[in-house]
Amino acid sequence: MNSFLVRLILSAVAVFICTTVLPGAHVDGFLIAIVVAGVLAVLNVIIKPILVLLTIPITFVTFGLFLLVINTILVLLVDWLVPGFTVDSFWWALIFSILLSIINSVFGGLSKSK
Repeated sequence: MNSFLVRLILSAVAVFICTTVLPGAHVDGFLIAIVVAGVLAVLNVIIKPILVLLTIPITFVTFGLFLLVINTILVLLVDWLVPGFTVDSFWWALIFSILLSIINSVFGGLSKSK
């Protein structure tokens, strides 16, 4: 439970950094960033495996690049579900998802190095 909370807070910090850096993504505060991180985590656990399974042929043909589209769809779904979090377009959601993945990877590497 403790590691889940740490990962949630780090992911919220990553969301906050992404919305600060990108002009096409906006969050109304750190509390909303925590909600965005939590909703995104739930969607990654429940909906993402279903989407990945349904899109195996196109993912195979595109050498895995379609997974970026799936991540973008999940970000747009979070935009629709969470008031106070907005992403202006599909392309900003794509850049947001890529940047969020990079920052979360860096944070994950830093937290495991202890």
